[in-house]
Amino acid sequence: MRGMTLTLSDYESGAKYRGDYDTELCALQERLSHILVAHIVHKKSSIIVCEGWDAAGKGGAIQRITGQWDPRAFRVWPIKAPTAEEKARHFLWRFWQKMPGAGQIAIFDRSWYGRVLVERVEGFAAEGEWRRGYDEINEFEAQQCYGGTAIVKLFFHVTQETQDKRLMARLGHPWKRWKVTAEDFRNREKRAAYVEAAQEMFGHTDTPWAPWRLIDGNNKKAARIAALTAVAEALEAAVPMDPPQAAPEVEALAKRAFGSDD
Repeated sequence: MRGMTLTLSDYESGAKYRGDYDTELCALQERLSHILVAHIVHKKSSIIVCEGWDAAGKGGAIQRITGQWDPRAFRVWPIKAPTAEEKARHFLWRFWQKMPGAGQIAIFDRSWYGRVLVERVEGFAAEGEWRRGYDEINEFEAQQCYGGTAIVKLFFHVTQETQDKRLMARLGHPWKRWKVTAEDFRNREKRAAYVEAAQEMFGHTDTPWAPWRLIDGNNKKAARIAALTAVAEALEAAVPMDPPQAAPEVEALAKRAFGSDD
């Protein structure tokens, strides 16, 4: 472990984004588009994990991270309750099947951390199972990293007040109310238990090879800029960012077709 203390209450200011949001968002998306190309041409793979509260902004951030990405080179995995087939196997089995190949990025909207969050709090996993899950998750992530796959882990945090406002706004919107489920209210009632579980999760799984990055989601624009910046910085450090060169045979064909070296 890194020995750092990550505390959710440190990410509740909800400070507004003071820059030019549209300009900065556009620049970050262009930067991320280059990062995806670098994955393709250098045959690298990466994983982006998005965890956090309901209505904390995970979906909006994912939409903007992938806004300029070629759909052939990435996949978003929305993680729900395991099926009967998945329950019959180790909890990581279903995630192994979703690992990205060379030249691909996989984004997880919720993830294997369900073992030490929802499964712990709701009693879907026995105490011995979720406590063992910390080491199993760390080893699983280490295997990905040692195999050449970078991991970026984001946790989107909002206060109860912010979450309540967003849930009420969704219920009042005819095309968004479908997002609100009974599970949202069940989780809301157990917020203290989820905070405790998240804090313990950070303490056990904030590793040098896969550190957590907490996002203050109380202001949507600031959170999106923070999330995209965190992803861009982490992946630029993990993947060669040399622009791709044209293949010699393509250059020869271009010269023959266009009659120029330009």
